[in-house]
Amino acid sequence: MAEAKTVHSPALTYFSMISLLTLCPPFVILLWYTMVHADGSVLQTWDYLKQHGVQGFIDIWPRPTAIAWKLIACYAAFEAALQLFLPGKTVEGPISPCGNRPVYKANGMQAYAVTLITYLSLWWFGIFNPAIVYDHLGEIYSALIFGSFIFCIFLYIKGHVAPSSTDSGSSGNIIIDFYWGMELYPRIGKNFDIKVFTNCRFGMMSWAVLAVTYCIKQYEENGKVADSMLVNTILMLVYVTKFFWWEAGYWNTMDIAHDRAGFYICWGCLVWVPSIYTSPGMYLVNHPVNLGIQLAIYILLAGITCIYINYDCDRQRQEFRRTNGKCLVWGKAPSKIVASYTTTSGETKSSLLLTSGWWGLSRHFHYVPEILAAFFWTVPALFDHFLPYFYVLFLTILLFDRAKRDDDRCRSKYGKYWKKYCEKVRYRIIPGIY
Repeated sequence: MAEAKTVHSPALTYFSMISLLTLCPPFVILLWYTMVHADGSVLQTWDYLKQHGVQGFIDIWPRPTAIAWKLIACYAAFEAALQLFLPGKTVEGPISPCGNRPVYKANGMQAYAVTLITYLSLWWFGIFNPAIVYDHLGEIYSALIFGSFIFCIFLYIKGHVAPSSTDSGSSGNIIIDFYWGMELYPRIGKNFDIKVFTNCRFGMMSWAVLAVTYCIKQYEENGKVADSMLVNTILMLVYVTKFFWWEAGYWNTMDIAHDRAGFYICWGCLVWVPSIYTSPGMYLVNHPVNLGIQLAIYILLAGITCIYINYDCDRQRQEFRRTNGKCLVWGKAPSKIVASYTTTSGETKSSLLLTSGWWGLSRHFHYVPEILAAFFWTVPALFDHFLPYFYVLFLTILLFDRAKRDDDRCRSKYGKYWKKYCEKVRYRIIPGIY
């Protein structure tokens, strides 16, 4: 829990926590309003707010409606049911700081396939029109903002009253506890993992569902889908497919294995992912750009290449860990550092740090293709407005901050071995630059 405080000074930590708690919700609404009602123009929204002030902002904030709550409830119940009941092989997560080892059922790819097939079938057979989701998007975001806030309060209380494992506890500060979370692995009952639900099955799944929604909405409006929208939708779907294909690997990452379930992770996945991450597609609905077949194919191939490299980085490290370093990396034996560390219970354990392949280029090289992929699925919007590129900017800041937090955590965990590792792999993210 101390990691919330150690990365930046306490004053900065408080300032960033309070500002994110207060500024993120209105930002989601302003982004939606600008994309859908202000032609994607930040200046147009700015002029409106300058003229009408706070009252004008209150007027554009949609009230959560019954249909919005109904759509969210159906989607959440459907995803929860798939998470619980679809078959999948049993996978163990990494050993936690308190020595616990979470067990998961890896059925993400099945859930993803069932979700998209069901959603498209409902549309195809005229049972439900996904355009309705787009038409009520503001109300859905508004409901998610309030509903997820209440959910985070529930997580806070649960962490105090009924934690699921010993990987929980209070920092003694209510704001830090609410923001960073109380529990590492909160569950409902024995099998329903809350973070797998919020991060993967609600958040990441909604990204794919909304990408398809925007595409269908444009088709319903114009009778055709622009090539820019196709490139955007295909790349986002390839990325989300890659995520679910690799979901069990995601359970070893910082989001699941180190960040506790609080506002930062859970509200972020329940609200920020469906709104901000999908925003380039939201913009394209009303701005069909015609790229021409050649440019569209170039962008598509560049984006797919980046997503593949991002996947291959993670695969390489996962394979290296799974075989305990007894594998080939780029055709030859990997170079590595054996690092020992002590758990909170005083046990000495060791980890292998990979220093060749993608991981020899920089310590977090996999963030480079991830940021570039986001750029390639946004660039079909061209450059009339800045706002579609907000996600790329946000992702860059997020990943650079995450790289710093991860480095700081590893430095305190591995000590001299980490120093040795940094001497061998000198750059943090961009080889030769940073």
